[in-house]
Amino acid sequence: MTTNPKVAIIGECMIELSENKGQVARRFGGDTLNTAVYLSRLSAFSPYYVSALGDNDPFSQEMVDAWNSEGVDTSLIQRLPNYLPGLYYIDVDESGERSFFYWREQAAAKFWLDQDCSEDTLAQLMTMDWIYLSGISIAILSDESREKFFTWLAAFRANGGKVAFDNNYRPRLWQSKEHAQVAYRHMMGLCDLAILTFDDEQDLFGTDTPQTCIDNSHQSGVNEVVIKQGSNPCQISYPEHFLSVAAQKITNVVDTTAAGDSFSAGYLAGRLAGKDPQASAEIAHRVAGTVIQHRGAIIDQQFMPQIG
Repeated sequence: MTTNPKVAIIGECMIELSENKGQVARRFGGDTLNTAVYLSRLSAFSPYYVSALGDNDPFSQEMVDAWNSEGVDTSLIQRLPNYLPGLYYIDVDESGERSFFYWREQAAAKFWLDQDCSEDTLAQLMTMDWIYLSGISIAILSDESREKFFTWLAAFRANGGKVAFDNNYRPRLWQSKEHAQVAYRHMMGLCDLAILTFDDEQDLFGTDTPQTCIDNSHQSGVNEVVIKQGSNPCQISYPEHFLSVAAQKITNVVDTTAAGDSFSAGYLAGRLAGKDPQASAEIAHRVAGTVIQHRGAIIDQQFMPQIG
């Protein structure tokens, strides 16, 4: 893979509220933004983040300032009048498992493909080596915008670009399971690297085993498939190879909010730096294992592991 790549990560960042011992903390989070920040910390390049925010509110500007400080390139962020970022609240139980509550119906990020400036954004994205997105990235779009985006992704790949996709299925964002299934099947036919949470595949498609998930992905045309299984070994399949890579045992699980997002960042960082899938998965487990020992989606820089 390219060792000095141009990578754009597309999605939504929201205002995050979480409670700990009666104290509510405000941060920023979102699956793809979490991946962008961790990828920036782990890499020698600055990934672009592609989304939309408000143009006259303190939260949006704080987000942009924070992302810039993390080395994330914000030049493709749209600032939309009369819109605000979405908001979510995390409830974390005693075992570290979390539940989410969202306020996002009119979030700016839902409308990034509906603006006059969208064509310019897409033209700039066509110069990227890699596009990374998630199931949430496509779920928040209208049907019309999603089809427009799928058409653009096909053109991007025909132009030599590569696409990475994390399934991250959230049922409440879809009209129905059948509606989501159609979109996901279309998306899987447009990606080169799929990083899939097995639980999500079970929820969406009723997939019975990780191997079935791998087989279905390859049949869709995906070249490299990574199956995330939490604390269990991840499974990786690419032409003529199959790997099962164990995660280190973590006894101090505090908050699993960004476990999958940080895993994806670690795997991408390894692969984009020229490491093989085995080494990349080991990095991914190490990063995710560190993140879940701290509260919040994005942990303090001082706690980041050294990946070599």
